[in-house]
Amino acid sequence: MTSSVELYVYDLSGGMAKQLSRQVTGRQIDGIWHTSVVVFGKEIFYGQGISITQPGRSHHGAPMEIISMGETSIDEETFEEYLAEIREHYTADKYHLLEFNCNSFTNDCIGFLTGGSIPSHISDLPTDFLSTPLGAALRPTIDALSRRPSAGAAPTPPQIPQGSQAPAPLNPQLAASILQSVAAQAQSGPSATSQPPVHHPITGPIHVTTNPASFDAFLKSHKAAVGFFTSQTCPPCRMIEPVFERLADEKGIREDKNGAGFAKVDLGVGMGHQVAGQYGVRATPTFIFFLDGKKVEEIRGADANELRTQIDLLIFQAYPPHPHIGLKLPTIQSLSLDPILFKQVPPLDTMFQRLYTFIDGVQWPESSVQSQTQVKDALSTTVLPYLKSRFPQTPSKDLPSATPIILETLSRASSTLAAALAIESLFPVVDIWRLCLLDPSVANCVSGSPALNPVTLFLPKAVSASQSPSKPSRNYILTALRMLANGFAHPTSARWLMLPQAREKVTEVLIPSLLHEDASVRTSAASLAFNAATALQKPRAEAVRTGKKWNAETEGEDVCDWEVEMVSAITEALERETENEEVVHRLAACIAFLIRLSPSYDAQISPLLQVLQTKDVLKRKLEYVKKPEVRRLVDEVANKLCPV
Repeated sequence: MTSSVELYVYDLSGGMAKQLSRQVTGRQIDGIWHTSVVVFGKEIFYGQGISITQPGRSHHGAPMEIISMGETSIDEETFEEYLAEIREHYTADKYHLLEFNCNSFTNDCIGFLTGGSIPSHISDLPTDFLSTPLGAALRPTIDALSRRPSAGAAPTPPQIPQGSQAPAPLNPQLAASILQSVAAQAQSGPSATSQPPVHHPITGPIHVTTNPASFDAFLKSHKAAVGFFTSQTCPPCRMIEPVFERLADEKGIREDKNGAGFAKVDLGVGMGHQVAGQYGVRATPTFIFFLDGKKVEEIRGADANELRTQIDLLIFQAYPPHPHIGLKLPTIQSLSLDPILFKQVPPLDTMFQRLYTFIDGVQWPESSVQSQTQVKDALSTTVLPYLKSRFPQTPSKDLPSATPIILETLSRASSTLAAALAIESLFPVVDIWRLCLLDPSVANCVSGSPALNPVTLFLPKAVSASQSPSKPSRNYILTALRMLANGFAHPTSARWLMLPQAREKVTEVLIPSLLHEDASVRTSAASLAFNAATALQKPRAEAVRTGKKWNAETEGEDVCDWEVEMVSAITEALERETENEEVVHRLAACIAFLIRLSPSYDAQISPLLQVLQTKDVLKRKLEYVKKPEVRRLVDEVANKLCPV
């Protein structure tokens, strides 16, 4: 006699995934699937332990879909014995929203009852989600949601990772809210059948896998993975298990650190013997090491030292250190990472009088919201006094910061003047902003307010002027470059300038300016290029110092593309530069900071340097460069960082 087996499918997001997934992940996900197995007139599912209810009577409500999984010849008593056997593995503390969830349990049960498996669009959902930029960014949040705090500890709210340059969702807080809702829904259950939470001893969970499908999903979602094949009747397994747990704690994946995934497979539980059979495991304990889903090494027996050694080797193979880390680069390492700033203060009264002359000498647009007199009054009564107090002739430690009124006044006047004045008359306004950006309060304010940001106002004109340089536009381009360089004076404005949209516009004016006929323009452009390169180098150097995870995915594909563009442009600028040693010095430093520790060095930058013959270009600079410090830098970049 056979019994029918059905799969009940629920959407834990309540429809939010279908409506919002493309917005928050960049990919269409129709549901966050929860499944139950229905057999012998009962619905069985996993959340707070294994729960059993009448079909359709669980707290999940009515299923969205009922899928027939065929017939089983196994009787109810045998199935209940099977549930009792796996109950100690499917406990509340081992639940993980992506790695070990209701679908892992359902897949085990379906495999036991029918020999089949649940549909792939359900079992593959975790891998699909983790393959999105949002999934990778929220992995630590998901782990936190699936973790229990220690007794008496306050629950830790999930955190959205900050600072990642990977593509961000339009609303990351919305994504976190969905995850919290899903986790609560998935792990809630009838109190009568739930088991008390138990603190899991490690931060990075050990993924308990009991069937081939869940183990395959585990391998797909971890670049480096370790499988611990064990059995309850194996004394050496019990001896080595605490060591395995400690290593999972030390070497597991963290939000800011590369590591390996750790999985435990009990041959006597569920379909664990089938997982073991796939990899030829016949004795326990056995440890198998996987790189990109492929077996690379195996250890049999409880050798703690060898286990640690192989895990370290696996992580090294998965995430090899950057090839430049071991190089001795005394000249490059002695370079300052501080930005090059243009702090010269011109005679302010003279500068403003010159601007007033430009204002009086132009035919004023009828559509202007401010008259010539109103603009001059605003500048003379609000902006000029601020600059005089901020940059006094006698040095002072007590410097005032720009107030919102000052910034609003200057921004309004700047917008009016940008529409009224020709480009050759506009540079004094840009120079005012050059000085203002040295004030931290201005940097903070303009970074968060597009309406107040001078870069968005003046940069399009600078881009246009740099593409068709002329003598009238020279002063504007020069001043705009120096204003942009001063934008790197403070972290908030530097971060804003390195965001993709702003960085793209900055690069549009920077690259042609590196080839400008005027030496002052080239020097200012080289300074701006240096500042941008140091902004890229700082987090890389910090990641090396602290062991923080940092790779091409962390930075984002757009950064690699920008590096390629910049390295090409700077190599050409170095080739053409034949008279200004200071420009050579700054460009050589810029090349060093762009390519040293670049996550894309092997795949993209090194081949590019060979094609561009950057090494030969640098060596040719030694024919006329005289300053010892410049010669040392050029030689070190050419011979240590550029490929043969």
